[in-house]
This record gives sequence, structure tokens and C-alpha cells, in this order.
Amino acid sequence: ENKMAVARMKRFIDIGANLTDPMFQGKYHGKKVHQADFDDVLQRSYDAGLTKIIVTGGSLKDCRKTLALTSSDERLYTTVGCHPTRCGEFEKATEPDIYLKNLLELIHNNRQKVVAIGECGLDYDRLFFCEKELQLKYFELQMSLVEDTGLPLFLHCRNAFKDFFDVLTRNRGKLNGGVVHSFTGTIEEAKIFVENGYFIGLNGCSLKTEDNLKAVQAIPTSKMLLETDCPWCEIKPTHASFQHVSTHFEIKKKEKWKKGCSVKGRCEPRNIVQVLEAVSAVKGVNSDELAEEIYSNTCKLFKLS
Repeated sequence: ENKMAVARMKRFIDIGANLTDPMFQGKYHGKKVHQADFDDVLQRSYDAGLTKIIVTGGSLKDCRKTLALTSSDERLYTTVGCHPTRCGEFEKATEPDIYLKNLLELIHNNRQKVVAIGECGLDYDRLFFCEKELQLKYFELQMSLVEDTGLPLFLHCRNAFKDFFDVLTRNRGKLNGGVVHSFTGTIEEAKIFVENGYFIGLNGCSLKTEDNLKAVQAIPTSKMLLETDCPWCEIKPTHASFQHVSTHFEIKKKEKWKKGCSVKGRCEPRNIVQVLEAVSAVKGVNSDELAEEIYSNTCKLFKLS
């Protein structure tokens, strides 16, 4: 029997795609460089085996945009929450409790589209965007969204492990699991997250250095999810994991944009195929089996069928 004919295409769900980014409209640093190619990018994703994409929301305004975007396609979902670097927004336009209430309303009005609370957490690498006290205060405040909706968390942690984990531990009774997205932490941190039932989201940024790869090696496949964090976090030739990538796309510089080609430096959801190749090599497991296991992990956490 011909094995190739029976082998079915790998299935993927990108759990973190920043599809409202202007780059997908051909805009870079506020300047229009090429025609909008969002629909092409999406079609390429589906052709590569993506069955669903979770678009990341990071603020009230952002989440309204992601919801508008996802409404046009049953394969697109979103998260609702406030990113640590944007937590100042809780105090800017309105009272914090009104901002929170607006987030909650957005979730309740779009239950079929919203699969997680986030992106939320702590980012101590970028305190110039939002100071530590505000980040902590409003990360904690968003735990009430979890309690009110029963949704899992889509989490962001940069250089803030202790405080971050303290907040999660304090609120343990309210939580319904979650994923630490774009993981770049240590082996020890990975182990603690996993022991506490969290999933780990892996992308190109999780696969940069030899230390990153050692941490990925320590994560059980039953706790892995895949993402691209596009348009960021592609696997670059300088990354320790690049040697494990076997699928390469035709790439053009943005100024030389060509229909059907990827743009240099602009990651897209189909790059998830490369993330799988790198992770399965690092773990020493079969990539078809890993893809299927991670697919089912993703459906389990986000209650997708």
C-alpha cells in the first residue's frame, strides 16, 4: 500500500498571530510600501495546513479590531485583554473599572469568537512603556475577567517570572488554565509552568539560542502549543534552530513585493510549519505525530472542535 497516498496533511492552529498589524496591509513604520496582501497571507496559511488562527488582542481598541477581522472568517478566533505594555490605558481614557467592564462586554457579546483572556501578563524588559506598579495592578485586575467568563489565559511573561507566577498562584482558584505564549524562559521556569498545568507557546523567538533549545527539550509534548507571533518572531538564519528547518518559502524584500511570496522580515502564519520542524527535531520526535498531538492540545485548552 502506498504510504504517501494515505498520509494526510499536517493540521495546525496558530495560537498567536498579530494579524491586525499594518504590515499585512503593506504598511511599514507608517509608510505604504506595497499593496495590502492580507487575503493572500491568509490563503497561504490555509494552504499550508492551518485550520484555525487565534488573532492576538492586546488592548480594548485592538480587540475591537481583531473582532472585526475575525467576524469575516469562521477559521479566525481572538483573545480579549490588555497587554502589560499597554496597561496605562486602564487609567487614560476612563476609570479602570469602566475599561475592565468594556473588555468584559466585548467578550460576552462575541462568545463564539473569543477563546482566551489576554494577551496579559508582565513585561519588565519594557518598563518604559508601562511602569511595574501599573503592570502588576492591571494584570491582577484582569483575573476577574477569567472568573466572569471561564476562559483560559493567554499569557505574556518577560523577565518577570517571580512576580508573574505570584499573581497566578494568588488567583489559582479563579483560573481555568492557560498558555505562556512566546516562551523564552529557563528550563526551571518551563518546569514550574508545566507542573502547574500551563501550556507553553513556542515560536521562532523560543528557538533562538542553545539555551532556548535546552528549555524546549525539557517541555513535555503534551504541554506544547505552536504559534508564529507574526509578523514577528520568525526563525532567522542566525537562530540555533535554523539548521532543523527544511521548509523554505520564496522571499522578496518589501520594496520588491511579489504576489505569492513572503516578505523578508515579515513572518506569517504559514511559518508555523518551520516552528514544528525545529521543535520536533529538538525533541527528537516524529513531526506528523507531534503536529497531531499539539493540534489536540490546542483544541483542549481553547475548547475548539
